[in-house]
Amino acid sequence: MQSRAAIRYAKSLIDLSLEKGELEKVFADMQLIQSVCKDSKELQVLLNSPVVNSDKKESILRAIFQDKVSAITLAFLVILTAKRREAILRDIAAAFIDKYYEHKNILRTVIRSVNGVGESVKNRVREIVRETYKSEVEIAEEFDAKLIGGFVLKVGDKQVDASIKTKLEKLRRNFSDNPYVADF
Repeated sequence: MQSRAAIRYAKSLIDLSLEKGELEKVFADMQLIQSVCKDSKELQVLLNSPVVNSDKKESILRAIFQDKVSAITLAFLVILTAKRREAILRDIAAAFIDKYYEHKNILRTVIRSVNGVGESVKNRVREIVRETYKSEVEIAEEFDAKLIGGFVLKVGDKQVDASIKTKLEKLRRNFSDNPYVADF
């Protein structure tokens, strides 16, 4: 869940990048920032630390991203540290990515399965979602051995669970709620 501040900063950045005609560059930058923040626990701890001053955090962010992001994104990072909002950088990146997809009318869909699904299934899901929601579709695939078989499809805030794990859990619940009472 993203904070209101993260959403506001993301909206401001998306508006600025649209105004400057660099939406795609800033989108790629936000994907990079989100990935770096996700992969580096040390960076998250540093950004959240009240002990480290803002100047030091700014210099570290500059060292990491100086040659990898656009001028708009780098200036944005400097503003964030000046306003002491660097702790929500990962949330801002996630909110920006959400706003980008919303702006481009792209619906993100996730298919979770044990071994993955074939291209024919992905194409069919893409077709159904495109027709239902009247938007472009981006499909991400996740793997989860706990599902046993089948798949879980998540489209926006809706989810369809056709996994063997869920079916077995339903059967277990049905058998444990046995209404039969012996009268002998």
